[in-house]
Amino acid sequence: MNDNSRTPVRQKAKQIASLLKEEKPNYDYLREIFRHLRKELSITIEKKEKSDRIIPTEFDIKRFLNVLKNETNHKNKIIIYTLLYTGARVSELINIKITDVNFETSQIHIEKGFKGQKRNVLFPASFKETLKQHAFNTQNNGGTYLFESSWKRPYTDRGIRKILSVYSEMAGMENSVSPNTLRTFFISWLKQQGIENTMLQTYCGIESHDSLACYQKSGEFKTEEMHEHYEAAIQKLPF
Repeated sequence: MNDNSRTPVRQKAKQIASLLKEEKPNYDYLREIFRHLRKELSITIEKKEKSDRIIPTEFDIKRFLNVLKNETNHKNKIIIYTLLYTGARVSELINIKITDVNFETSQIHIEKGFKGQKRNVLFPASFKETLKQHAFNTQNNGGTYLFESSWKRPYTDRGIRKILSVYSEMAGMENSVSPNTLRTFFISWLKQQGIENTMLQTYCGIESHDSLACYQKSGEFKTEEMHEHYEAAIQKLPF
């Protein structure tokens, strides 16, 4: 059947709604109805092929970070560098509390990780004082979370992405840098420095070794075992 001969979607939805109105359906009921409709009409769900992960180049990241050199909004800079240095997901970053940060060991405890996973991430010694001063100022202002807005509320996922998009535009980036862009670069960089998959998998909160295959461009362990490898890799960053 030609698409033009079908009833417009909105009109068809109204027809179906009129049939179901007296039933007072909820979401689960509607979901089951459409599941059975697909079965009756022999409609299969097409699975989209996973596209290759685009790994940003050193040039891309350097170009993006260059716009921060003269930035007076220190909080935004610290947010971006925390994402870059830790490889944390944006959903993890916005849930970090000040009490989750251990400045003696340069570790941040991720309490609400991907699928409930808990782990520790590291930040470089050179970043310690900057992050410590920021945490101190936030706490003195009555803050609880490491990164809070001027309304003393933790940032939202959208808020963090907006910050990165602004600097991406300033840098004239063709593709906006996202939190995942920084995470992808970070994991790829650590892998290039020879950090083993098992260690990298646990540190970054990656589900399987197969997931690490996309970072080919360039068991359990204690975070302390990672520290030396991490510092060496961070010091080689070209920016």
